[in-house]
Amino acid sequence: MAGPAPVKSPSGFVSYVESVLGALARDPQRVVFTTAEGRQVTAGPFRDSVYQLARELASRGIQRGSTVVLLSGNRPEVVAARYAANLLGARIVALYEGMSAETLAHIVQSVEAAVLLVEPQAQATAEELLSHTRPAAVLALGPSPLGDDLLASAARRDAQPLASAARSEDDWCIRHTGGTTGIPKGIRMAHAGYAHALGTLSFDAGTAPRFLACSPLAHLAGLITDSTLLAGGSVVLHRGFDPHEVLTAIERERITHLWLLPPLLYRILDHPQVTGTDRSSLHRISYGGCPASPARLRQAVERFGPVLHGVYGQSEAGGITQLLPEEHTPARLGGPVVPVGRALPDVEIAIRDAAGTALAPGRTGEVTVRSGQAMTGYWKQPELTAEVLRDGWVHTGDVGYLDDEGYLYLVDRLKDMIIVVGGHVYPTELEELLLTHPDVAACAVFGVRRQDATEEVHAAAVPRPGHTVTPELLRGYVCEHKGPMYTPSAIHVVDAIPLTPIGKPDKSWLKATYAR
Repeated sequence: MAGPAPVKSPSGFVSYVESVLGALARDPQRVVFTTAEGRQVTAGPFRDSVYQLARELASRGIQRGSTVVLLSGNRPEVVAARYAANLLGARIVALYEGMSAETLAHIVQSVEAAVLLVEPQAQATAEELLSHTRPAAVLALGPSPLGDDLLASAARRDAQPLASAARSEDDWCIRHTGGTTGIPKGIRMAHAGYAHALGTLSFDAGTAPRFLACSPLAHLAGLITDSTLLAGGSVVLHRGFDPHEVLTAIERERITHLWLLPPLLYRILDHPQVTGTDRSSLHRISYGGCPASPARLRQAVERFGPVLHGVYGQSEAGGITQLLPEEHTPARLGGPVVPVGRALPDVEIAIRDAAGTALAPGRTGEVTVRSGQAMTGYWKQPELTAEVLRDGWVHTGDVGYLDDEGYLYLVDRLKDMIIVVGGHVYPTELEELLLTHPDVAACAVFGVRRQDATEEVHAAAVPRPGHTVTPELLRGYVCEHKGPMYTPSAIHVVDAIPLTPIGKPDKSWLKATYAR
């Protein structure tokens, strides 16, 4: 039996939350979340909890224009709290453990948080954060000494549908750039742009998707979660990435969709359990977020079949391109660089030189993007906004080129380029070469600044299981294939590449560590 119909917003704008709640109302008995502990949450009670949380937050002063900060892992309750805040027209800011307390405190202060919502398991991080700053209110998603139990208070509220106060131009969130050092930039994302982004995701017709979220919901896993619920599917939540747990869940939960950053995809490929796991349910493995190795993608195609789906995007620009499963051909994966795909519908791409002139196919320059998904600007940074967002075009800071068929190839980041004697070294290009060595499982290339302010090239490399590599061997390999200019001054053989909390190679940590 379907639940009560949503109440129409006075503004006439239908937010993504209302669309998701409408989809949940059509089948209240379906399981929409399965936690890592095996707890199942059905659509009806979950939908009720959103309305109850919204009423409780409203009673505490949360309204259109407020900022609600979330410090929680992958839990159904944090999704419900996000929906509730957005339904009231409030913006959300999602924090995650792994960032320094000083950085978290700076974010909380800068966004003028009306309330900080904390799950009990994040108590230690929250206490450290609160030692630096104190928002107007602190509430807990469960029993906790940090503040009132929001879930218990909300459970006493009316669960009848509530009209949305959000408008298309309002921020649905401020997303902060990744990293473990420095102060992240706050990227303002409007409801209209997010609805556009959700519209670009598609699932196989006739199949209710089962998505495994094993990376933070604060990033792309959250968008795929929303799309999964819209499509009548179900989400399995893991608190973090573990290749054994992921492979076990694929078989046990009959997972159809995965989202992985390339380093996490490689860890699954290298895990001994992969050969014995029933992966027949998998329809799509989406990957992106950082450059992918052609050699490792070829291995993934051989292992998993035609299920790889490459995506390229930025928080500032939204989704930009996709490389469909049938486009992962030997020819496209056989070169030194893998295309990140062709433009998504309603996305325009132009490659520009330093003067802003659009370049012809085959010529390398900065990737600029025009899209309905683009940010509205950086939070309280108008000068930086004007620098990145010009005449409706987002200047991504990525270097690349388009071929005659419209496929986009990325060379590197403008800011990551290492300037050495004789020219420029692009880390991505060197990483792709190192990953073709049969003994290398993973690597990261980064620049280290000398005392005289010049840079030198460093690399961290992880041997394949059962293999051995030496710095001398790899330096010789690079010199043979790319020449002395690309040959790293130092190669550090490590057990694993350190990753940021969202799963990207942590080059800031590597630079800081090896600069010493």
